[in-house]
Amino acid sequence: MVVVVSIVLVLLNPTSTRVHATGVFGSLRAPGDPALVAGHRGDRSAAPENTIPAFESALVSDLEFVETDVQLTKDRVPVLIHDDTVDRTTNGRGPVSDFSLRKLKRLDAGRWYSKKFAGTEIPTLEEFLELFRDSDKQAMIELKGFWPLEDVGTVVELVRDYGATDRVVFMSADFTSLMNAADVAPDIPRIIIRRDLPADPVGLATEFEAIAILTSPRSVEQDSTAVTKMHDAGLGLLLYTLNSEKRWSDAIALGVDGIVTDKPSSLDEWLAATTVPGT
Repeated sequence: MVVVVSIVLVLLNPTSTRVHATGVFGSLRAPGDPALVAGHRGDRSAAPENTIPAFESALVSDLEFVETDVQLTKDRVPVLIHDDTVDRTTNGRGPVSDFSLRKLKRLDAGRWYSKKFAGTEIPTLEEFLELFRDSDKQAMIELKGFWPLEDVGTVVELVRDYGATDRVVFMSADFTSLMNAADVAPDIPRIIIRRDLPADPVGLATEFEAIAILTSPRSVEQDSTAVTKMHDAGLGLLLYTLNSEKRWSDAIALGVDGIVTDKPSSLDEWLAATTVPGT
């Protein structure tokens, strides 16, 4: 039902859903301007990734965005976990999609990181949104793998229920999932994840109605004009996953709009204390 309702609303008011990069990022950066900070899977330097403690730490810091990954359980409940399997970050084994929510909640998603976090659960998207609702941050929600229209509708319904449509950005490396998100919720901006940039990054972003591309440092190093091309078209460019001062400095010098990092608090401190090139 949510998919049908959303599409009907778009058809009734198609001009109200256009979203621009500057509306999300505030402005597009020039070389030397501080980039926005996105905490990768929460704050992985403080707590196990994609868990409530990691998000609690990130949401009280000075970062602008918190990033997370969404997958579906066997019973189609959106949960936050990066890998296709539970093997690396829990005491369980097997694909996420083989677990019902009830069985997934029995797994320990914290002990691998530290005894302090033993018993930490894999959170649902709804549990994250409950926490996120009272913050002043924005969220990058990555739809992992392929997402059918109906399942994207489930995520959109949750985001709307928690009043977060103006603070959420959807991301995906799967083009069909991005277009499904555009069909269901054109008012929620979208970012393409692409490890290697194509020769025409503007054309790619425009084709899939994205406001930005999130890519690797290597891809921008191979095409020094990529940032300028994107900015000239009013589009953003962000880099992942940068965890050293050298990487941060290089990214700021390029004029990228955002940095996804495992160390959001450290990056915040570095930005506050460093006179970056061009300032």
